[in-house]
Formats: sequence, structure tokens, C-alpha cells
Amino acid sequence: MSDINLIPAPRALETVERLRVNVERTIRGKTGAVDKTIICLLAGGHLLIEDLPGLGKTTLAYCLAKSIDCSFSRIQFTSDMLPSDIIGVSVYDERTREFSFRQGPIFANIVLADEINRTTPKTQSSLLEVMGRAKISVDGQTYTLPPPFLVIATQNPVDYEGTFPLPESQMDRFLMRMSMGYPEPAFELQILQGGHLHYDQQDADPVVSRQEVLQLQHFVREVFIEDSVYAYMVNLATATRAEASFRAGVSPRGTLSLKAAAQARALTQGRAFVIPEDVDAMLLPVFGHRLSLRKPMSDPLEERHSIEGLLAELLQQTPKPV
Repeated sequence: MSDINLIPAPRALETVERLRVNVERTIRGKTGAVDKTIICLLAGGHLLIEDLPGLGKTTLAYCLAKSIDCSFSRIQFTSDMLPSDIIGVSVYDERTREFSFRQGPIFANIVLADEINRTTPKTQSSLLEVMGRAKISVDGQTYTLPPPFLVIATQNPVDYEGTFPLPESQMDRFLMRMSMGYPEPAFELQILQGGHLHYDQQDADPVVSRQEVLQLQHFVREVFIEDSVYAYMVNLATATRAEASFRAGVSPRGTLSLKAAAQARALTQGRAFVIPEDVDAMLLPVFGHRLSLRKPMSDPLEERHSIEGLLAELLQQTPKPV
């Protein structure tokens, strides 16, 4: 238990709060979505947002990037996009008579992959290596992306015409999935009174340095987890594998993702140790997109709600550590 004292939780919480407040100056009334995005960043994972257009997905990613004082790029995925449009391309230089690599938009600290399911599986798969290892291999050369590296991908859960649903291997690369949801009327009124601004016209000044984010990510990995909480995570994963309604249960990678998300949530709550409530809060956003029903439904939203309902039941049935 002495390891708990190694993490300056109050100082870490102050940094997180500074970041949260700055983002919420623009993203109003969406504390839950902002918190999940920050947790995903600190856990070193990637985020998938399934929601309707116009609910602030792009603005959230942009404000987060500007609040951290790091680079941001937006990729609008289309059916005719090629992997080189994302990763980059080697161009022949007539002066040097050599090929030089021109980096694509993926070379940024925070990348918004807008409507990722509108591009072909070949282009989608080009993100696999970079999302998993933060590295890109082109023409025998390996390029490492500077940390932190966060991909925030969006897709529409309703309109599947002309889309290419993400395969399981791609879905598994995302640490979490969430939705923004409609704003409360009071907050929507504030948005209207503030006037319409494009996402890159939002007023967001850096309040957290890149080095502070890297330090927070280091602190997350040091958050203490007691053995009974480890066993609780394994029991939840095992329960998904035993549930007959699921085609397959959560893989060990999913359990590792739950661990990282629970550690990050604990730190954002000002604690240097994980409690069962951290695991409970992260279960749906971490496990939900990694599961599918044995008998698929025609309506993707209905299937998602069914999966979340089953997970909620498993959560109630699994004994919590004391």
C-alpha cells in the first residue's frame, strides 16, 4: 500500500480540473462527455463517438487540443479516400534525386477522424498500426508519433447507407465509446445566445502543457489497484464470456482497457487508488463496443441498448469487493 503515496493526487487533480473547466467553457452541459474524453486521454487510449451530426463532436476534440497546447488535425473520411491521404506519401525530389516522406494529417497529437465508417476497410485498416503502437511504417521506414497521441473518431449510428461498419479488430483499438447526446434546454439557450461559431473559431487558450499531460499519463499507470479489484475486473470479463446472448465475450485486451480507464478515472477523482465504483463507471464505455449479440438486430441503436442492458445486469449480478 506504500505505492499509493508515490502519486501527488491533489496536484494531478488540480491539473485535470484546469483542463476540464477550460473545455467546458465551450462544451456546455456535457460534463460526462468531457470527463470521459479526458479519462481516455490520460489512459493513453482512443475514443469513438457515435452520435448525430451537429452535437459538438468536432468542437470537443478541437477545444481539448487547444486546451493542451498541442497539435490538432481533422480528417474527413470519404469513400474515395486512400491510406496515403491519412498516413502520408513519398514524393520524388528532382533536386536531390531522392524520395522524401510528406507526413499526412495523422501526424498530430489529437486527431479527429470524422465519419470514420464512410471510408473503405482498406483505408480503415491503415489506422490499425498507428492507433495500436503510435508508429507508422512506410517504405521500410518507421516513424514514431510524438506523445500524447489521441484519435477521436466519430460515426453516425443511424445512417448506414454508403458506409462501411468498422470491423471488430478496428473497434477493439478504441479504449472507449460514448455519445454526446442533446444538450439540456438551458445550455442550448446559452449556445444560441452566444452566437454560432465554427469549431476553429472557438476561444480556447492553452491551460495545460504537453509535458503535464505526459506526467498525468505516467501517474495513471502508477495508480494502485488492490488484488480484490483486479479479481473484480476479471470476474466481469468472465461474465461476458459466459453470457449466452453475446456472440463472444470480452478479450484480455478489453480487460486491460478497463484497468487503464479505471486508473485514469481514479486520478481524475483525486485518488491514487482504484475503487469498485471506478470499474463500474467505466464498464459500459469500455466493454460496450467490444460485444455483439449472437442474434443481431436490424436496428443498430436497439442492439446497442440491448448490449448495455445486459452489461448492466451482469454488473448487478457480479459480487463487488468489500
